[in-house]
Order: sequence, then C-alpha cells, then structure tokens
Amino acid sequence: MAWLEPHPTSGHFNICLRWQGKKLRRTLKTSVKKEAEGIMHRFEENVILLERGRLILPEGGDLMTFLLSDGKLDGVQPVQQAPPPIFTLREMVNRYLATLGNGTVEANTLATLRMHLHHVLRKFGDDFPVEGLKTHALQDYVNTRVRRKGKKKLPLSPATLRKEVSSFRACWNWAAHTGLIIGAFPNKGVRFPKSQEKPPFQTWDTIEQIISRGGLSDAEQKNLWDAVFLGLTEINQLLQHVKQHAAHPWIYPMVFTAAHTGMRRSELLRLRVEDLDFSWKTVLVHEKKRVKGMLTTRRVPMSPQLESVLREWLGQHPGGPVLFCQAIEVERSKKKRFEPTPITRDEAHDHFQRTMADSKWKVLKGWHVLRHSFASNLAAKGVDQRIIDEFMGHQTDEQRRRYRHLFPNQQRQAICTVFDASGATAELGLNSPCAVQPLSSV
Repeated sequence: MAWLEPHPTSGHFNICLRWQGKKLRRTLKTSVKKEAEGIMHRFEENVILLERGRLILPEGGDLMTFLLSDGKLDGVQPVQQAPPPIFTLREMVNRYLATLGNGTVEANTLATLRMHLHHVLRKFGDDFPVEGLKTHALQDYVNTRVRRKGKKKLPLSPATLRKEVSSFRACWNWAAHTGLIIGAFPNKGVRFPKSQEKPPFQTWDTIEQIISRGGLSDAEQKNLWDAVFLGLTEINQLLQHVKQHAAHPWIYPMVFTAAHTGMRRSELLRLRVEDLDFSWKTVLVHEKKRVKGMLTTRRVPMSPQLESVLREWLGQHPGGPVLFCQAIEVERSKKKRFEPTPITRDEAHDHFQRTMADSKWKVLKGWHVLRHSFASNLAAKGVDQRIIDEFMGHQTDEQRRRYRHLFPNQQRQAICTVFDASGATAELGLNSPCAVQPLSSV
C-alpha cells in the first residue's frame, strides 16, 4: 500500500503512495525508522478508511496532508459518510491474499490458501457481508462441504475441511488485526465430523497381503498404498528403475537425494549447490518454518552412496545456483530457455509419475513416500527418535505415531524393564521373551 524511502542527502524518510496511477511522496522529517514506520501504520489505516468511504477528502484538499493529519485539514474535521459501505468477504479475501506472495509463504502454501478461500466464497458469495458471518452460518458451511466430493469423486475428508476453516480463520484474524473488521472468528461451538487417524506405515508385502484377502474398494486400496513404506531392498530397486527410465538427468539424483535424506519436495527444490558440504559430508536443508521470524535450517548427513551420486551430478550440472535444474537445451522441448531453469513443484510431480508409470511403482502417490520411508527405515533399525526428528525436522507427534510401531525391540525392552520379576533383563539370553531380539533387515 504505502512504503518508505530514505532521502539520499538528508536521511529523512519519505512516505510514498501510488494513488490513481500517480506516485505521491511527502517527507516525514524524521530519520528514525521506528518512528517513520509508526507514522506509516496510521497513514495506511487512513487510506483504508478513505477507500471504504469512512473519510471524505474535502474538495481541493491535499491528499497526503489529509492522510498524514488523520483526516484533518486546517482544523476542519473530516466529513463522515453514513452509512458506511458494506465490507464483503470478497474484499476481505482479496486484501488478505494481496499481502502474501512476497516470500512470506511458500508458493504451494499460497496456492492452497487460494483454493480454500475459493471454496468459502463459492459457498457464501462475493457480496456476503463480513458482519453477517455468525456461528450458524459457519456450521452450515461445514455441513454443506462435508457432503461434497472432491476431484477424485471421494468424500471430503474431515482433516481437509478443518484445514479450509483454518485458512478462513487466518484470513479473518489478519483483517481483525489490521482493523478492517471487529470481533473474533465465529468458530466457537462449530462441530466437525470425526476423522480417523491416518493408518500406520506398512511394508509393501503387508499391503499386498491385505489386498489379496479381498473385500476392499479402490479407494480403500489407494489409502493403503498411500501408507506404504519402502524397505531398503525396495528403495534400491526403485532407484535402479529411476536410473533406467528417467527422461531428464536431474530426476535420478533428485530421487536419490530424497530417499537418502527424507527431504520434502519443496526442500529439494530449494537446494542450492553451496548447500552440499563434502568436507563434513552434510546437506543443508532450508525449511520454511519460522521461529521468531527467522527461517530455520537443519543438516542431514550425506551417505557415501549419496555423495557419489551428487558428485557425479555436479559433473554434468548445467550451471546456476540451484542444485536441481533443467538445462538450456532439452530434448523434444520447444520451450526457449536463456539460462538453466529451476524445477517447479508441478514439474517434479509430473516427472515422478511419468518415471513410475507402466511399472509396479505406479501405485506410489508421489515424492512423500521417500520421506516417510526414510523415517520408517531409521526407526526399524533402532535409531533414536530424537535423531530421527532432527533429520526430518519434525515438530509434532502426529507423524511420529505412524511409524512408532517400528520400534518393537525398544518397546519390548521398556515393558520387560518394568515387569521382569528378576530385574535382570540385561543378563537374559536371546531365547528369553524379555531379551532384546536382533533387528531383522528391512
């Protein structure tokens, strides 16, 4: 809306505003940034009031003087218009989305927000007044949405519905914080359908056995495959398949990196060449979580196999700072490129599906299977939960529960520590029911 520009000589801040196609500027006569930002905040509030008709600029009055003086010119009180125009949901959503897209949220997060708020507007309509949104109206939205089916003709999950309402609440809270609306989000007392916890991760063989018994719908079978984790043997088979069938050079090293680090797709796409530390054998992962306003990072050790693959990829890297990118010239592509192009999330998803097509791996949903396979294999090998959390960047317990059953020996030892009457669990032989059994290969 408005912005600050320091004067090149005096050091005083100028406040700037683009109004009706013209750039307006006025000195604030202060070089203290915090003071200038406070003035700009009040200035922007007055701009909003002017746009909504709460303030009327007197004929012939100077706009910048008017806004900087809180709607006063030469001691004359601003003209109030009554009644004020209706503030609609569409206007609130548009203003909220306009504040995003400047790096504050990730591209896919912004796309999800847009989709969620689109559903809200489709239900209530563009002209629905914000002040008319009460608890019963929000409950009606929930009841209506839960009966609808998504693109895949499947019922909307309670978890997805909760995320939609959460996105709506974020928009509302922003509007309330900026003074556009008054009042708390009316979700107190709204009832959602109960949702089931996602199934625990299961091995490929286990899922095939469950399906072979029969009686499962296509949707139920799909849910099972969404919870598959690949053992080490299957990971190696998958990587060999990718190496043989990848249509572009970047696909194999990117899939290999995902399998050996557990990185999210978005984190893979953000990787830069300088994030590879071959001296310390680590990969620096740039997260999108914010802790006290700062983006966080984590380091994942580089396996010897991954080091070899990445060194080979760097030997044919097309150039540029991004690790996984498309070359300027791509076979059978008509797209003109003037420099190496970073891979987009849609390209990554599309090429993952294309690479797995016409093979047993076509049941895999996408890149995330490599992430939870990484965590599951670590758990099955007895790696400490805290180390897994550090590698994965986990902050909640929801995901941990899905592979916690892969700690059988640790769980058995914990029970035996409490209930072993002899109190000598460590001295028991391997044939004892309370002895820690050797881990089988995954």
